Amino acid sequence: MRIFLTGFTVFLIFTVFARWYFVCELRHHCEEKPVVVAGANTLALYDGDKPILQGFEQFNFPYRSFRPSLSSSNEEFIEKAAGWLEENPGKNITITGRFLDTEAKARSGIFENLGIARASAVENLLIKAGVDADRITIDYEMVEGNELAEPVSFGLYTPQTEAPGKLEKLQFSFEDNTFSDANFEYNSDEFNPGEQCRLYADSVKNYLDQHPDMMLEIIGHTDSIGGESYNYELGLRRAKKAAEYFRKLGVKSTISVASKGEAAPMAPNSKPNGADNPAGRQKNRRVNFKIVKKEGG
Repeated sequence: MRIFLTGFTVFLIFTVFARWYFVCELRHHCEEKPVVVAGANTLALYDGDKPILQGFEQFNFPYRSFRPSLSSSNEEFIEKAAGWLEENPGKNITITGRFLDTEAKARSGIFENLGIARASAVENLLIKAGVDADRITIDYEMVEGNELAEPVSFGLYTPQTEAPGKLEKLQFSFEDNTFSDANFEYNSDEFNPGEQCRLYADSVKNYLDQHPDMMLEIIGHTDSIGGESYNYELGLRRAKKAAEYFRKLGVKSTISVASKGEAAPMAPNSKPNGADNPAGRQKNRRVNFKIVKKEGG
């Protein structure tokens, strides 16, 4: 009888743990749901301090998803933003996608995080409305807490002149994608790609297998901590390690590697008051993958 009770107790504990793991860890049904400010008509588009569009409903994304639930107000905003850009060819637009810290491990397609994936989903809407993809750049931001009042926001800029501090604007597309140094060991060139980066790499391999006239460019970037020469070399070593990974994956096409070191930040390395800006430095430590046509191809 004692053996039976002991065995039953062990079985019961295992069953409870297995159910918790399936429900909470795999299905993510135990997490506190975020507070969504549904229907808030605070979406706007500004050209500097000048309002272009105001009073539109914020885009709504289900928790842990990068597929928007579009409203008629969202569709009208896209249509009017595309129309304004057509009338003002000297301006480009940046879409900033946001995600909660509790969504950090959510699946996000070929992109590194939900913020990028959400911005990309809205970018596709603008492209369908007639905006040239080269006029759209993407940024991202992680938000702490359980409220995401502004999943995406928009900003206008004049290329090469109004980019804050001459910060580099990124595309985040299949042909021009970027991943952070989270895929590398700290202060190291050891490449250890995460799930989203591996998914992207597999897609790139399949694409290059089918398009022998295309090649892959890999460019390493760093923050401004350390010397300029050291950062250049670190960026180059990381680009080379990433190239080795693609070779081991079976990519036979041409792969070129380069480094810009700390010379092309996408975010400020320090705050306006001179204090360190860890979030900005994290964005600057990155590797850029570009699929381009071979010379003479």
